[in-house]
Amino acid sequence: MLPKPETAEDFAGIVEELRSALGDAAVLVGDDIPARNERDWSPLPASRPLAVLRPDSPEGVAAAVRICVSHDIAVVPQGGLTGLCGGARADGASVALSLERFVGVEEIDAAAGTMTVRAGTPLETVQRAAEAAGFFCALDLGARGSCTIGGNLSTNAGGNRVIRYGMAREMVLGLEAVLPDGTLVSSLNKMMKNNAGYDLKQLFVGSEGTLGIITRAVLRLHPQPGCTMAALCGLSSYDKVLELLAAARRGLGPILSAFEVMWPDYWEVVTRQVPNVRSPIGGDHAVYVLVEAQGTDATVDGPRFQDWLEQLAEAGTVADAAVAQSLADVKAFWGVRDACAEFNQVLGRHQSFDIGLPIAEMNRYVEACGAELRAQLPGVVALFYGHIGDGNLHIVACQPGVEPQPKETIDEVIYGCVRRFGGTVSAEHGIGTTKKRWLGYTRSPIELALMRTVKAALDPRNLLNPGKVL
Repeated sequence: MLPKPETAEDFAGIVEELRSALGDAAVLVGDDIPARNERDWSPLPASRPLAVLRPDSPEGVAAAVRICVSHDIAVVPQGGLTGLCGGARADGASVALSLERFVGVEEIDAAAGTMTVRAGTPLETVQRAAEAAGFFCALDLGARGSCTIGGNLSTNAGGNRVIRYGMAREMVLGLEAVLPDGTLVSSLNKMMKNNAGYDLKQLFVGSEGTLGIITRAVLRLHPQPGCTMAALCGLSSYDKVLELLAAARRGLGPILSAFEVMWPDYWEVVTRQVPNVRSPIGGDHAVYVLVEAQGTDATVDGPRFQDWLEQLAEAGTVADAAVAQSLADVKAFWGVRDACAEFNQVLGRHQSFDIGLPIAEMNRYVEACGAELRAQLPGVVALFYGHIGDGNLHIVACQPGVEPQPKETIDEVIYGCVRRFGGTVSAEHGIGTTKKRWLGYTRSPIELALMRTVKAALDPRNLLNPGKVL
């Protein structure tokens, strides 16, 4: 942690310098700092920053960074503050720099199939603008109404349809960012093919604001789906899940858009304890799978999806299934998968995990991790679910009635198993501060040293989001 300015007078002078450059509305201090800027969605306690800066232009972001670093004050970028790893939390010796006033879609280029958007724009706004223009924004996640596109790109967000469209970085063609010294680098490229030197935008995508602050982006858009099909399936074993996934990739091909898997402990909690969530299929099954496909023609792709599923039922791959008959059914199916958003009310205090594993090892991991948690923590609740089609497993764990929660033990078990099974401690949520300790379980010493070299080259004074990731 960096020291605060030595005296109140020192900081008052810096505040006046910032206000002179950015305007009074862009600089909040003391009791004017909103409580929401004191934390993100991680379990870390609230912490009031020295100030919250809210520039409304890329040039304003650059000026804010230059002024702060000239006084050795660290800058912590903030987007929608929906991150789960503490990556946007500023301590009392840092200023928070929020992009909340730099919002809006600047251009949709129909010929190029691109959108130029400001970093503070909420993801849902991006989605609606794309839809209104006849396009589809591939990125989607539960926090769509609150998270911002700048934060999505800074964390390389994944979401629900990675199996078809890839991670957030796959939708970025051009980027503008402010470097740790306040230099504004603008490369708002619209071309899919541009091999002119290093792909500099990838320095910032996924760097969690430690290498630069994203201000604008050119996003690749897709055609709107002509139809959406979905089925919720009950399967007798994880081997059948692997069969179903292979069949979906082969039989549905490029229209396969999601492949979500839920183990029985998760299924029972969401269908029996979460209000307004009901099981679309009967009986008990070893594993539950939500398969979604997005086609171009309902008269062709709808029957194709139905025939594909019936063949798998006849072959014994699928034990039971409910097929969506409308978009309302599709939404209801996703409601079962997204019911994890209600776990605070259902389970109380708990820990959430976002890991990645080789798909073939998923069930063995679930069995080993669950058994170890139960052995060490009597009565533990451990729920497993996730975007298994792209190797992403989510875990919710807690020991009901125990305070404080045995966080260290749960972390050790879950991340220790990740290391044994050759996985990653973060599939889509980033590292922030809460996962720094475990990064070595996933990255080699040589990789970590290279990361530090890149950080030191761009931010030698360690003033941009210090203490995060590394």
